[in-house]
Amino acid sequence: MEFLIISLIKVVAVMAVVLLVVMNLVYVERRTSAFIQNRIGPNRVGPLGLFQSPADVLKLFIKEDIVPTNATRFIHTLAPILSIAVAMVTIAVVPFGNTIELFGREIKLMIADVNIGVLYVLALTSLGVYGVTLSGWSSNNKYSLLGSLRSTAQLISYELSMGLSIIGVIMVTGSLELDRIVEVQAHGHWFAFLTPIGFITFVVASFAETNRLPFDLPEAEPELVGGYHTEYSGMKFGAFFLAEYSNMITSSALIVTLFLGGWQLPGVYSWGLSPVVVSLLQVLTFMVKVGAMLFFYIWIRWTIPRFRYDQLMNLGWKVMLPLALVNLLVTGVMHFIFPTVW
Repeated sequence: MEFLIISLIKVVAVMAVVLLVVMNLVYVERRTSAFIQNRIGPNRVGPLGLFQSPADVLKLFIKEDIVPTNATRFIHTLAPILSIAVAMVTIAVVPFGNTIELFGREIKLMIADVNIGVLYVLALTSLGVYGVTLSGWSSNNKYSLLGSLRSTAQLISYELSMGLSIIGVIMVTGSLELDRIVEVQAHGHWFAFLTPIGFITFVVASFAETNRLPFDLPEAEPELVGGYHTEYSGMKFGAFFLAEYSNMITSSALIVTLFLGGWQLPGVYSWGLSPVVVSLLQVLTFMVKVGAMLFFYIWIRWTIPRFRYDQLMNLGWKVMLPLALVNLLVTGVMHFIFPTVW
């Protein structure tokens, strides 16, 4: 019973943080895009436009839910639910800290401690494409269908590179546990430095997996109106919007965990602080790293133009996949020659 209560508290806390970050991330993105494009940005609703995001949520709540006459209604409703569920559940295995001791009990700072964390993440990210595919098919709209087909091809293409880039990390650590991967990166031995090609391919594949510019071909407005969510309104559209930003948070957390040392803060144990303070500093370190990656997502979106679809496929199959295979080969050779360093 105690285990269930602790797990429930973790779930509620993480979900609350994710939703709060999503709401504020929208505001940060609008402000950042305005700065990059020399605009003012949101400044009407509340001081400095801080209430713009809550106002948008309220607007989505009260908007009418419109479903096309010839749409497959059940699948049309299921698709956004599937997308948001996959986005939320994936973060369950990501460690946002080491451990914390409360009331005489040591608690691991992750929702689910599973020994196949990497496989769990890859399996769920593969399921994410179903929400997009079903939404386009069920809408009975050619623009939506084209967007969903684009997304399916895009995710399959870049999942190969993503999986191969993670294999290099698994080879060095000898484990599929995400907390173990973080522990191996202690003292600044980040895999972003040890396997730089794997780091770059994983980051690029993460952009493609989250359908963010310059990889937002499934919803390209000039070509497909809105792509797979053209026929969605109200909170169904809001669910897709929430899923996109939740996927950004999850992807950033995975990049930090696999390649940027996770919650590791060098030298923190030598500062003479209490264990609880050390744990809180590690959580803060993780959050700062994730925040930096989220800003990088936003920065890239408003800096680099969208690829053409043939360029997208060429990058995935002719550049990313060979690079991921080369990274796998080099990592294996270096780990065999220098096992204490790699």
